[in-house]
Amino acid sequence: MKKSIVALALASLFSLPALAEDAAPASPFSFNVGVVSDYLFRGVSQTHGDAALQGGVDYAHSSGFYLGVWGSTISWVEDYTGKGNTEVDIYGGYKGSLAGDWGYDLGVIGYIYPNKGAANAFGANPNTTEVYGAISYKTLTVKYSRAVSDHFIGWYSSTGGSTKGSGYLEANYSLDLGSGWGVTAHAGHQKVKDLPIADYTDWKLGVTKDVGFGVVTLAYSDTNAKGDMGEAYAWPNSGFVSGVGSTAGFKNVAKGKAILSFTKTF
Repeated sequence: MKKSIVALALASLFSLPALAEDAAPASPFSFNVGVVSDYLFRGVSQTHGDAALQGGVDYAHSSGFYLGVWGSTISWVEDYTGKGNTEVDIYGGYKGSLAGDWGYDLGVIGYIYPNKGAANAFGANPNTTEVYGAISYKTLTVKYSRAVSDHFIGWYSSTGGSTKGSGYLEANYSLDLGSGWGVTAHAGHQKVKDLPIADYTDWKLGVTKDVGFGVVTLAYSDTNAKGDMGEAYAWPNSGFVSGVGSTAGFKNVAKGKAILSFTKTF
């Protein structure tokens, strides 16, 4: 809300520190809710191509420390284990500034799938913990995440062992075009420890629009992941029955697609 000329004149009679004392401190908490036409994690659909509801809460301390919880509806865990249609991410870390426009971010995140079914021959325990580090310059960020849990997102190694040490290197860029418009770009490479068939590169380009009551994003995402039958990223849906020789329900969950989303932050 714009101040009137009279209000500005009265304000000039007081010192700046006095005005600062009257201002309400910014809350360290922020909240977000949203809906997306397909929930992609590093270019791979977590909902078998269906829409997802999402939301979270963040706490950011003035010192740079932060904590957050974020959740989304999913389907892939239930498809494999018979239970588990929710993902909950819990994370925390520290963000700081370097010289000029440089910054850094160090943290840990847990991907948790409540009420998941028991791990079976198709996959290990999906619950995953990663540590990450990022360095940024203005609106360009380069980040590396490394799995420290026994398994990464339900993968066994090629010998049936641990996939601890799987890593993801990514770069993200955003550009403010003014009038509420912006563009975003992303590229990343996922390496799954001792499972070369699951390694892939993904990329995404998008345009954003702040419509006042939230942000609408339209993006196109694609990967070079193998998603044909018998390959790593051909996943069945909950209607698949193992052992009947049918390919019904299988889908390439890493193919190129356009994604529409809406997010409200408050």
